[in-house]
Amino acid sequence: MSRILLVEDHTSLGGTIVEYLRRGGHTVDWAQTLADARLLLADTRFDLLLLDLGMPDGDGLGLLGQKPDGLPALVLTARGELNDRVEGLDRGAEDYLVKPFDLEELGARCRVLLRRAGNVSATRVTAGKVCFDPATQSLDCEGQEFPLSRRERQLLVALILRAGKVCTRAYLENQLYDQSEPVTPNALETTVSRLRHQLEAQDCGLNLRTIRGVGYLLEAVHDIRAD
Repeated sequence: MSRILLVEDHTSLGGTIVEYLRRGGHTVDWAQTLADARLLLADTRFDLLLLDLGMPDGDGLGLLGQKPDGLPALVLTARGELNDRVEGLDRGAEDYLVKPFDLEELGARCRVLLRRAGNVSATRVTAGKVCFDPATQSLDCEGQEFPLSRRERQLLVALILRAGKVCTRAYLENQLYDQSEPVTPNALETTVSRLRHQLEAQDCGLNLRTIRGVGYLLEAVHDIRAD
């Protein structure tokens, strides 16, 4: 699971992209001005930048030179001329997608850039009877998809990627919530409780332990029995 910064001032398009990427299990922060994008980049570590060029407070090309080293950028713009694409790539973008575009193509290009940056493994991750495929973002229990809300799914992916290791509250909250979402004090505990119920109901062979004062630990049932 990755954290993505979308810089897009078009309300309808931005909302559609955010919803699509969140359904895919990503955490998405959305900036509608370059000023807001700079603040988010200064405070938060992102895995991918999706950048519109025609922003109300300037040209998005300027942000390419200010992004952190190693942060891949995919430019989303109506500027489709060859010289525009070349300039964007020369200024630091890794890829260029001309509007209008299909969401499935956007998702595929995001997966490619995340894999190249090393943020998405090509290896399927298994814990208990649950398998997560980072390349396709698919999640199943013994080959069968099981019903999870978006938040429960995000939590399970965050835990399964660090199965057998203690995940701190800060790590999990950073994976689940973007900066625009209000987070109540018990939000994480509520999602953990619902996920525990789902894991037990589906007999997933996993136990989600609370490590008091630290966070949570996802471990396979057979690992517990071996202790």
